[in-house]
Amino acid sequence: MEFALLAWKNLWRNRRRTLITLAAIAFSIMLMQAAHNLAMGIYASMVDHGVRAGSGHIAVYLEDYPRSRDESLAFAPGSLIDEIQDLPEVARALPRIYLPALAQSSRESRGILLTGVAPLAERTANPFLKHLLPGKMIRSSQSNDAVLGCRLLDELKITDGNKLVITLQNRQGDLVSELFRVRGSLKTGIRELDSSLIIVGLEKASAIAGMSGKIHELAVILESADDEQTALPAINRLLRDKAPRAVSWEEAMPNLADAIKLDYAGQKFIFLVITLIVTIGVVNTLLMSVMERIREFGVMLAIGASPAQLRRLILTEALMLALAGIAVGTLLGSLITWYLVHYGIDLSRMMPESMEFGGVVFDPILRATWDFTWMARICLYLTLLTVAAALYPAHKAARIAPAAAMRKH
Repeated sequence: MEFALLAWKNLWRNRRRTLITLAAIAFSIMLMQAAHNLAMGIYASMVDHGVRAGSGHIAVYLEDYPRSRDESLAFAPGSLIDEIQDLPEVARALPRIYLPALAQSSRESRGILLTGVAPLAERTANPFLKHLLPGKMIRSSQSNDAVLGCRLLDELKITDGNKLVITLQNRQGDLVSELFRVRGSLKTGIRELDSSLIIVGLEKASAIAGMSGKIHELAVILESADDEQTALPAINRLLRDKAPRAVSWEEAMPNLADAIKLDYAGQKFIFLVITLIVTIGVVNTLLMSVMERIREFGVMLAIGASPAQLRRLILTEALMLALAGIAVGTLLGSLITWYLVHYGIDLSRMMPESMEFGGVVFDPILRATWDFTWMARICLYLTLLTVAAALYPAHKAARIAPAAAMRKH
């Protein structure tokens, strides 16, 4: 206890230098914890929006459909949808069809992506459809209702209630046309989708394409993103004797996965720079402290202190410096994270349009999430780094020659 008290008192001999180093450690911990928690919250929001509007937490495809988008790679799900839906980790299993087609109004025509969905199930899961009024949604899977992207509606120069013709090539190679009525429009915030997306009933789309009963994709929405590790093997067991295969959202949506990895890699580089700056500050503080106390250390060695005890004293000072800085930094980081979890950063006034990243639209109110494991890990890393930074000053103190040290003024 006396040894620790001596180390603590030594730190405050030069208050200004110690306070600057403590502030550097505390600020670094605060910045890294708050930035990491905010990034994790943003990534979680992006993934949640992306998988619900896209391919799901887990996607079931035939062969390499995610890469090729070959419309001939369709499969009949049979009882697979119900079997997957019965898994405890699964919230929704959404069958979908994607078909390139031509949309024509009485005034304009545009190339479009015809998407067939199960209306009731899709509305509960897809964030783009949740905001549609009940009267604007497709009424049934067999109806001739259509929901169009807002830009496409303007480009075709039609409004809700107007009719349009959709023409595509069916599986037999014939051109077929079908008349649809616009029920409503949606705004995804992604220019390409808003200019090309038409959503219709699943059964109507499959009938037009001549692929009755078949789908291109089964998007599995989980109760929680953390359930993927248990749900994916369970779905693969259901598919063991079947042609389709299940893949995670990272494989089904590589653009989003790569964008997140690239962004976090940049954040890790910034964290590395911060830790290097802290390390230099700690080395400077402790080395200056040792150089200022050479005469004192010489006296301690002369009256019986061992070099090992001097090393331990310097390392104890470094440990106390780290623990004090980490305690303050974690408190500040936790307060900032709490604010970001509950209130977030509202960018809607600065960016009136929806925010897009990696091909996914997400909430303009940026919120953090708690990652206690990472917060504890970065505290441990910085503690070890601070103690490691004290090894050279400790070694310097232990090598002091008592006779020469006592002659220092």
